[in-house]
Amino acid sequence: MATNKLKIGSPAPDFRLVGVDEKKYSLISFKDKKALVIIFSCNHCPYVKAYEGRIKTVQKDYEDKGLVVVAINSNDEIGYPEDSFDEMKKRAASESFNFIYLRDEDQSAARSFDATHTPEIFLFDKDRKLVFHGKIDDNWKEPERVQNNYLRNALEELLAGKEISVPETFTIGCTIKWKK
Repeated sequence: MATNKLKIGSPAPDFRLVGVDEKKYSLISFKDKKALVIIFSCNHCPYVKAYEGRIKTVQKDYEDKGLVVVAINSNDEIGYPEDSFDEMKKRAASESFNFIYLRDEDQSAARSFDATHTPEIFLFDKDRKLVFHGKIDDNWKEPERVQNNYLRNALEELLAGKEISVPETFTIGCTIKWKK
């Protein structure tokens, strides 16, 4: 039940999470970046798997423009062992992730963002205000049939200093797997 839904203009909630590289990260870790994309993600969801290539491409295409992509896995690893920290490390290596992949063991980050799905996108500007929330594009299954690149369009507008023309879309994907 969404109660604390971040609204456009809301500040980014802080977090302290460990990455698959064993480093600890928080909002301050990205203070020099012009744009921060937080993606609630996981290993097992077919929607996430379908989008991984596009997520890597977004990171590659916008890294030199000041973007960092941070994926956060909040799923319960008891019910979903494929989403454990060890499995995250294996997937990041096997899929050559070029973005930061963090473990939200106690699910506090997912709660503070009021995230509900994987993948769920939150784009923050340099002041860490929410400027876009929703999905990456309009065709998770067939990338060649995408008509609307919501995340890319929002990034282009943000980096050009323009208002985001589509600041919110509904999210699609698997639901976050909450601990019992």
